Amino acid sequence: MESVLHAATMYIVLLVLFRISGRRTLAEASTFDFVLLLIISEATQQAMTGSDYSMTNALLVISTLILLDVLLTFLLKRFRGLDKAVNGLPLIVVSHGRPLRERMASARVDEDDILEAARRTRGLERLEQIKFAVLERSGGISIIPFERP
Repeated sequence: MESVLHAATMYIVLLVLFRISGRRTLAEASTFDFVLLLIISEATQQAMTGSDYSMTNALLVISTLILLDVLLTFLLKRFRGLDKAVNGLPLIVVSHGRPLRERMASARVDEDDILEAARRTRGLERLEQIKFAVLERSGGISIIPFERP
């Protein structure tokens, strides 16, 4: 039972921490982010299993995590408010060619991120060409260009 409680606690703590860290944290991981994720996973594993490295304990922890994930998915579909709290809402960060600096700062997105998405997805080179840039729930940036006459 202790392993189940440890697994559930770690699941909730990591969910909250990654939500606080922002959408962009997992959307475009750098080498540093990947290494950090590996370290977090090792620390998490040790916190969940303690000194019990048996196959039974590992299966119990894995089963608990999968069950919690299924339960969370069900709850997110059922309760829209919980879904907004966990996954957030899309956020407009550029409107009619003008960066919304306060929103960008709170989401930890800069002009370079937006311009990279604009070049990659739409072939645009300047903010003035962007009608809207939207930070999606997934952490990606969608670009809506101005209509061409």
